[in-house]
Amino acid sequence: MSRTRSLSDIDIQMDKVIREVTFRILRYNGTGEPPTERDYTVPVKRGMTVLDGLLYIKENLDGSVSFRYSCRMGVCGSCGMIINGKPALACQTQILDLDRDVITLRPMDNYPNIKDLVPDLTNLFEKHRRIKPYIIRPDRQELDHPTREYAQSPEELEAFLQFTYCIKCGLCLSACPTVATDPQFIGPQALGQLARYMIDNRDANFDERCDLVDDVHGVWRCHFAGACTEVCPKGVDPALGAQLVKHYILKHHWFGMKKKVTQLIPETVSGTRREGIPEPPPRTVESTT
Repeated sequence: MSRTRSLSDIDIQMDKVIREVTFRILRYNGTGEPPTERDYTVPVKRGMTVLDGLLYIKENLDGSVSFRYSCRMGVCGSCGMIINGKPALACQTQILDLDRDVITLRPMDNYPNIKDLVPDLTNLFEKHRRIKPYIIRPDRQELDHPTREYAQSPEELEAFLQFTYCIKCGLCLSACPTVATDPQFIGPQALGQLARYMIDNRDANFDERCDLVDDVHGVWRCHFAGACTEVCPKGVDPALGAQLVKHYILKHHWFGMKKKVTQLIPETVSGTRREGIPEPPPRTVESTT
């Protein structure tokens, strides 16, 4: 007997309900009243994503459930939410992969909420704009009326390529513990994109870009928790971007901005310790240098 399945067999298999799952959604009505949980039973077929489940609820059970989505294929970044306690894209999360009878959904942390699973991403985009996410050059006439190409080698492109994959879904800010404690912190998304333009050899605005985040709510507020990188759906690694920005400021920009850096980390730069700061523990391994 042939082991090859026809397309009709595959269609039947995909259309078969495998199990029922409860979607437990944290509902906000947008009026300031406390949120409430609401359960919905969703029949799950092979290949269904959390977004598919939400669309089933909206079309068949409760048309008032609000959530944001667009491309359905992990490109637009619209459907970010907290799924079983972790920031993720609903369109990239397979229901059967979660292997849960109850799937809990709530809006992303560290954002104001508009309604149900719809966060207000204004803060994300404002911080993105703040780092001037575009190439800046002094030869404005050439930019407006180009006479040649700004050629790059494959190596020059590879140096910053991963940071260009950001889709501005906002999951990294939702996961960041520093954003949770300091709403003015520039955040991992903006720092990752700042690294992208600092590395790009076509950009000529390095010093100004350093100034944009060289303050108490800038890059120095990042303590490298790495949660942003863990939840990034595109492998951008914004935590790496933040560390690169620190490296570039200290290595290439520090001597011109020594006073500002000294104000931020005096016990490290100036050799003095602020009152009340405990002494470090003794060394456990002697230095060989």
